[in-house]
Amino acid sequence: MTFTQLMDRTAQGFDALGAGVLVVGLLWALVLAVRTWRTRGGRPAYQALRETFGGVLLLSLEVLVAADLIRTVAVAPTLTNVAVLGLIVLIRTFLSFSLQIEIDGAPPWRRALTSGATTVARAARNASGDERR
Repeated sequence: MTFTQLMDRTAQGFDALGAGVLVVGLLWALVLAVRTWRTRGGRPAYQALRETFGGVLLLSLEVLVAADLIRTVAVAPTLTNVAVLGLIVLIRTFLSFSLQIEIDGAPPWRRALTSGATTVARAARNASGDERR
């Protein structure tokens, strides 16, 4: 087996792993959502499903990018393939960025406003019934 064939098989393995992560992750997200629905109701279950499956999508995108990277660099490193890889990585980066915003509820540059002490203070105000923000 040549190096190119080995790298092609490795890229195929990463493709299969990415697909497996999607399938297993979807099943896991559904299990968590059903458990949450039984204990806390519909809205928290939907939120758990979105957050869990969003994380699974992010992980699978990273694995699939690794497969494309291996395939392009080690198997067929032509200028056309590198350009296609760049476009694929750009699209997947945009998708990852969008998914992360959906999961966190805020863009990265505004994440500090929705985490840490601000979140604790907001939760304490909500728990005490103070509606000021």
